[in-house]
Amino acid sequence: MKDYIIAHEGLKLKPYTDTVGKTTIGVGRNLDDNGISKDEAMYMLTNDITRCKNELREIFPNFDMFDEDKKTALTDIIFQLGKPRFLGFKKMIQAIKNNNWQKASQELMDSKLCRQVKSRCEDNVAKMS
Repeated sequence: MKDYIIAHEGLKLKPYTDTVGKTTIGVGRNLDDNGISKDEAMYMLTNDITRCKNELREIFPNFDMFDEDKKTALTDIIFQLGKPRFLGFKKMIQAIKNNNWQKASQELMDSKLCRQVKSRCEDNVAKMS
């Protein structure tokens, strides 16, 4: 059944506009009319969190040694920014590598990101301090 439907619908891993102007993804999933279920959203979030933590392990080989609050904050930040933009936080990253969480928190607090998402950033700063 799946192969038959995929043969007709195709498989697109990024959103596209279908032949009648509907935003679609995957195997013909009409996002405009059907959206996704909560279970699907949670499945995607779980995958995204796993990806984020793996990216953080590449940046910080000792990531798994950080306390849960610090891991949560960093995961949230890289989730928001994506790895390329996260890597732009060079001073914060270096402070973390030097185990200077106070400086890392200050670097985050002084960032454009903090001005854009103030309360979220303040929550992350508190977890990193």
